[in-house]
Amino acid sequence: MGILFREKKKRSLNEAQIALASAGWLDDSPGYIKLSEHPEVKMAVGKIADLVSNMTIHLMENTDKGDKRIKNELSRKLDVNPYRYMTRKNWLYKIVSDLFLEGNGNSIVHISIADNLIDDLTPFPMQGVSFESVRDSYVINYNNTTYNPDEVIHFVMNPDPLYPFKGTGYKLSLRDVTKNLQQATKTKNSFMSGKYMPNIIVKVDAMNEELTSEEGRDAVKNKYLKSTNAGEPWIIPAELLEVQQVTPLNLKDIAINESVELDKKTVAGLLQVPAFFLGVGEFKKEEYNNFVNTRIFSIGQIISQTLTRDLLFNPNWYFKLNPRSLYAYDLTDLVEAGTKLVDRNSMRRNELRDWIGLNPDDEMEELIILENYLPANKLGEQNKLKGGEK
Repeated sequence: MGILFREKKKRSLNEAQIALASAGWLDDSPGYIKLSEHPEVKMAVGKIADLVSNMTIHLMENTDKGDKRIKNELSRKLDVNPYRYMTRKNWLYKIVSDLFLEGNGNSIVHISIADNLIDDLTPFPMQGVSFESVRDSYVINYNNTTYNPDEVIHFVMNPDPLYPFKGTGYKLSLRDVTKNLQQATKTKNSFMSGKYMPNIIVKVDAMNEELTSEEGRDAVKNKYLKSTNAGEPWIIPAELLEVQQVTPLNLKDIAINESVELDKKTVAGLLQVPAFFLGVGEFKKEEYNNFVNTRIFSIGQIISQTLTRDLLFNPNWYFKLNPRSLYAYDLTDLVEAGTKLVDRNSMRRNELRDWIGLNPDDEMEELIILENYLPANKLGEQNKLKGGEK
């Protein structure tokens, strides 16, 4: 696997900005906030990345009796220390974040080899990565170096229709809705500060030259309404002035709450997360478990299948991300399900103890069955099966 070096064409800053803006990476509008820094998007993507990174990476093998987990140095490398400067959780968290945000549907991890073994799986900062089509393949450019696809692990989400090797993210889809949420936040802050809404309106008997200028209006205010002591009552001519206290519009009057809630639901729908992650609605156990079964499982499949393709040579081996620990279980649910498996001779009691976080017990390693919980190897010694004997 050689590294190709190519001379790069130098581009001016303006040319680079134009290219990035045309791809939806830059926005020149005032007050623009990067998608990765937008609160709602950050919450949703952070939740997805957190759940995916909590899954353990299992190395599995296909056998005649079913698939079984393999524990060796390769499995330890992926599940414990894929990169020397990051834990496995942080390593996976970055990959998922890149897929949704900085990488715009892509994440690149470089494979370092030492003594014919995997040394480090180094994630690249996606801001410096670009892709280039080469005949029926492509190359990855990073830090003035060009890499072939077999030198890196390339995770892809939402393949591009024109360039299937490259992923697409959600930047363009989320741009308008995040702008609406940003504007709603500004409007809410303005209302809360109250600097654009007067709390008192003074009605004057008739327009005159004195009220046409700011100095004249200040003179009337100082003459009739200004007091030297706080709380001192005003004394004004009844025929000349009328003072009214005005209650400003609230957020409900201008329907901003409904608008924000709708935009949050749109963000949740685009990123395929439950809306209650963004503060809309209440937590629902069934919806959360379905989210784990679908969205989280799907991202896990992208990662596990990519690792299998780029790292394994044995056709009977594959990687799997285990989502079982992510489900919203009650302790009662775990005990009930485990007890049924124990009763049916499908689980050892120590395995059930592991489910609920207890240490193994030497006396609970045997398989037991039936209502009196006999060990499986003593089922034939029951007296009811020995007819005619006293």
